[in-house]
Amino acid sequence: MEFPTTRMRRTRQTETIRRMVRESRLSIDDLIYPMFVVHGHNVKSEIKSLPGNYHLSIDRLVEECKKIHDLMIPAVLLFGLPELKDEMATEAYDPNGIIPKAIKVLKSEIPDLMVIADVCFCEYTNHGHCGILKDGYLENDLTLDLLRKSTLSYVKAGADMVAPSCMLDGMIKTMREALEEHGYHKTLIMSYAAKYASSLYNPFFRHGTQSVVAFGDKKTYQMDYANSDEAVREVAMDIAEGADIVMVKPAITYLDVVYRVKQEFGVPVAVYNVSGEYAMISCAGRQELIDADAVMMEFLTSYKRAGADLILTYFAKKVARMLNEQGVIR
Repeated sequence: MEFPTTRMRRTRQTETIRRMVRESRLSIDDLIYPMFVVHGHNVKSEIKSLPGNYHLSIDRLVEECKKIHDLMIPAVLLFGLPELKDEMATEAYDPNGIIPKAIKVLKSEIPDLMVIADVCFCEYTNHGHCGILKDGYLENDLTLDLLRKSTLSYVKAGADMVAPSCMLDGMIKTMREALEEHGYHKTLIMSYAAKYASSLYNPFFRHGTQSVVAFGDKKTYQMDYANSDEAVREVAMDIAEGADIVMVKPAITYLDVVYRVKQEFGVPVAVYNVSGEYAMISCAGRQELIDADAVMMEFLTSYKRAGADLILTYFAKKVARMLNEQGVIR
């Protein structure tokens, strides 16, 4: 391939030809919208660092999810804010807790919408860590028992998929065994298989779930951001234990990991366009430092280029509207 026989710019000269040869495409079918559910009635309170996203009581959640369904977004991921936080994360597995209640109503009102329940404990504990602590250290095996209870609570309420995000050893095996034992053979598990200890989560914890850790950090259970071989091992274990979909989180700083996971395993791969990514784009856009919509689309398309099949993003509604306007749905 030599110039002038080959001129790479020939296929870039118009939008039509650029569309025709485009390698990576973003679709509404790729999107999962994270949502925050709270107790009460008629509550719709904008989350400070995630403008356009809200704390919603169940009645307002249903209203919002009907709009999401109309936009053809296929799935939502639910996070709950409990009435009371304690050392044992009690409301995380209470059948009458905020998430089981929300799931029951959503599946009754919008049965075609896929409802995914995040399974973790940081928003339910009074210390902000993802499980039971002993001498300041997260106890893996004791927390697995809570994970089992939470999983069954959410699935009995009607969850289509459960998504463990606590990065415990053996979490997928524990959940899959519980599901099989109770006859939930069809329930999907989306594992936060490679979840890094990232500062990009701060808006989520500070304002989304209001679960900033009271002391220490999560580096004994979330991954070191310098490692990628470790991520591959984590993913391999979760697939072997019964995960249907694996996730890399965050997204933009771990595209190399997304690529490796997709290439090595060929399974459905999700990425989480986390709160820090969303906040940075939104903030820079409000200050007119960037074209926020253009950067948003560039970020999300880069995830697809790296190999992601599914994208969890707070931009889901905006992206869906833009794609609908462009006539790009599936």
